[in-house]
Amino acid sequence: VQLQASGGGLAQPGGSLRLSCAASGSIFSINAMGWYRQAPGKQRELVARITSGGSTNYADSVKGRFTISRDNAKNTVYLQMNSLKPEDTAVYYCNSYGSTYLAPGRADDYWGRGTLVTVSS
Repeated sequence: VQLQASGGGLAQPGGSLRLSCAASGSIFSINAMGWYRQAPGKQRELVARITSGGSTNYADSVKGRFTISRDNAKNTVYLQMNSLKPEDTAVYYCNSYGSTYLAPGRADDYWGRGTLVTVSS
């Protein structure tokens, strides 16, 4: 499974960015997709996650500002980031949890390469 993320870049405080991540490859099923981030000197943390059924969960720090959505037909997940703050600056990683046709009964985590989001004036 390959994950291709796009949409990172530079935004001013209070601004918006939208991240996209498309999964491709020998996908049998995707149970959940999400976004994690890692700031310099910090551990990777969950930002938002959405299941195939549409259930979502968010980090407390982004609730009310970020919205995760998903297009199951396209195996694509989006993260709309509004009211950005400097502390949102990090490398954002796309994640999917699911199985492939090679092992349909086994679910694993798959990761994209990361896209940098910088919030600065």
